[in-house]
Amino acid sequence: MPPSTPEKPEDRANAAEGTAQEPTSAFLKPLQPSQELAAIVGSAPLPRPEAVSKIWEYIKTHKLQNPQNKREIMADEKLQAVFGGKNKVSMFEMNKYLAQHLK
Repeated sequence: MPPSTPEKPEDRANAAEGTAQEPTSAFLKPLQPSQELAAIVGSAPLPRPEAVSKIWEYIKTHKLQNPQNKREIMADEKLQAVFGGKNKVSMFEMNKYLAQHLK
């Protein structure tokens, strides 16, 4: 029997390049935003991390982060629709409300 030779990293890279790999994580699956969330992130389906990034972009652009407590988000009308009518939510609560608007 011939001695086994370890596979070279180049061989693995070349093999991976030839196959079309789709994201296997459900985390990266495009989700359809609700009408309320679409007013902020757009109406096209997008993965959850991208939706969170766009929400943070909106929050920072409109200066909706509490300057004294950076973990607190002060919602404007569009965000209140997403956050169940609340004026303030913590950044940790935000994901709970976001999950309700991505299907």
